[in-house]
Amino acid sequence: MSDTNHAPGREARLAAMLDRQDILDCLGRISRAIDRFDRELFLSGYHEDAVVDAGSLVGAPGEVYDRGAELHEHGQTSTLHNLLNHYCELDGDSAHTETYFFYSGVNRDGSNWIGGGRYLDRLERRAGHWRVSFRYTLMEWSATLDGNAVPLFEQIPDLHANGTPCRTREDPSYRRPLVNRRAPRSPGDMRELSRPRGDDA
Repeated sequence: MSDTNHAPGREARLAAMLDRQDILDCLGRISRAIDRFDRELFLSGYHEDAVVDAGSLVGAPGEVYDRGAELHEHGQTSTLHNLLNHYCELDGDSAHTETYFFYSGVNRDGSNWIGGGRYLDRLERRAGHWRVSFRYTLMEWSATLDGNAVPLFEQIPDLHANGTPCRTREDPSYRRPLVNRRAPRSPGDMRELSRPRGDDA
């Protein structure tokens, strides 16, 4: 009986899986960094000589981050850059990827800005690390939606005892270890909390 753990090509497939995971982790760091206003984390996803093409912004990663953060600070109170379908084509120490994204942001006037598109990235492995060398952002669509309140998260004095969401390293996602600081609680009638409430509710 053959040993499937040493089947021909298995080691190469495992190496490719690790490369793909490292690449996806790299892209995830960039998206997280945009939402958390973490410049250091953002730059960790790019080589120093990388170029980013993001609509009106084309330039080095540091410049694009600074101007993008200025844009989101002025226009939104929070943003989420979600990564969706991901295609990765490996070729030695280089890779080309296509990653769909879904963007949502809470505008300062209370409305919501949503949109979708794709990141086309060329990545290179240098000194053992995969980072983006060129990013081309394709925006496919966008829209605005009226905002409303989520009853389950309203009028709760200790709501953020486990950390207040923010766009700095004070965000609870950076806390180690992440432990609970809230006492157990349960609303009396969950049916009262089952529908989002608009401004006229």
